[in-house]
Amino acid sequence: MFQEQWNGLLNKLSNRLAPGMAKDHPNLPVVKEEGCYYYGLDGRKYLDFTSGIAVTNVGHRHPKVVEAVKKGADSLLHGPSGVIMYESILRLADELAEITPGDIDCFFFGNSGTEAIEGALKLAKHVTNRPYVVSFTGCFHGRTLGALSVSTSKSKYRKYLQPNGLTYQIPYYDPQETKTEWEAVAKLEKDFERLFNHQVQPEEIAAIILEPVLGEGGYIVPPKAWVQKIRTICDQHGILLIFDEVQTGFGRTGEWFAAQTFDVVPDIMALAKGIANGLPLGVTAASEQLMKQWPLGSHATTFGGNPLACEVSLAVIDVIREEGLLQNAKEMGAYAKQQLEELKEQYRSIKDVRQIGLMIGIEMANPLTGEPDGEGVLQILDYALEEGTLFYLCGNKGEVIRMIPPLTVSKEQIDEGLRALKLALKKYEGS
Repeated sequence: MFQEQWNGLLNKLSNRLAPGMAKDHPNLPVVKEEGCYYYGLDGRKYLDFTSGIAVTNVGHRHPKVVEAVKKGADSLLHGPSGVIMYESILRLADELAEITPGDIDCFFFGNSGTEAIEGALKLAKHVTNRPYVVSFTGCFHGRTLGALSVSTSKSKYRKYLQPNGLTYQIPYYDPQETKTEWEAVAKLEKDFERLFNHQVQPEEIAAIILEPVLGEGGYIVPPKAWVQKIRTICDQHGILLIFDEVQTGFGRTGEWFAAQTFDVVPDIMALAKGIANGLPLGVTAASEQLMKQWPLGSHATTFGGNPLACEVSLAVIDVIREEGLLQNAKEMGAYAKQQLEELKEQYRSIKDVRQIGLMIGIEMANPLTGEPDGEGVLQILDYALEEGTLFYLCGNKGEVIRMIPPLTVSKEQIDEGLRALKLALKKYEGS
């Protein structure tokens, strides 16, 4: 009866929301969130292994986050920063300077990851006075036209949109193509050599942008030496290195940022998602030296750095520190990987398990053909949801199960979620 009522309501109101907002999987109707759980309209409790797609890193409605919302609402609801100035944005900038890598200590606040990417691209071009940007095939950087010009996780995102042609792409690291990190580095060098010899001179390139861990494109973790080689190539040619840390930031990889995980300091970072645990906030981050070359009027915002969102971000940073969530991400991620490797031995449909911190990708293949199995993933996700756990998907063909629980997740909750996944796999392979 519940599902019929929900479907009826959804069909009745479906023309009020654009399909791009209203039709994603699994369209679970919820009435409340708390910690690692959603509470459904059907009265059930669902373990959330999506964190709102890597956003609620300190869990849903953490008490300190709720307190920060109330505190902020008691004083200021809107900036605009620059026209007025307020404590929360200044304190947040100072806190970020303490946790960002290297000399990154100056920040432009926006509203989202896509805005952070747009700012990063504009900053790089303005500072270098060079026209081109190089990105990696499979990376996702956002859906506005500038960000879309460097996004290639799925061709359907670019269909009919003709994002500007001032970009070039080379392949992201593929674990199926090279057996060792040194082979991966050698291939990367050849890819860049081919690019420089046949398509664009390095002195024309403003920036190289990448996700240090491939996100929506399939949760692929490159070797440290591969990422470090990109830094070296940038240094050799005066090219700025941009890290898209929208998904990998704020503890997701077990460090504050993936830059620290890979021991690489980029010139520019794009931050969002986990920064404010659900409130809209994005940041373009760089050194003061770079930012000073980006004068007033060349970039601006009305809503960026919202005082309420800044209060929440300060609370998020406090919670990550106080509750030891960086270490918990490492420990729980390693534990989940171990359990998933055991599942891989039992179920033919699991092709690969990739993990860094609590950023876990489970690549699925058709157990009969070995081909990527996006349709099978949707079935498995539905079965897991029936068992009370919400996962999400990624990969070019939707062939990867994305497991990204809040950094507060416990061993017992990992076990709970993987029990649901095991039952889903058993049902899928038995069907």
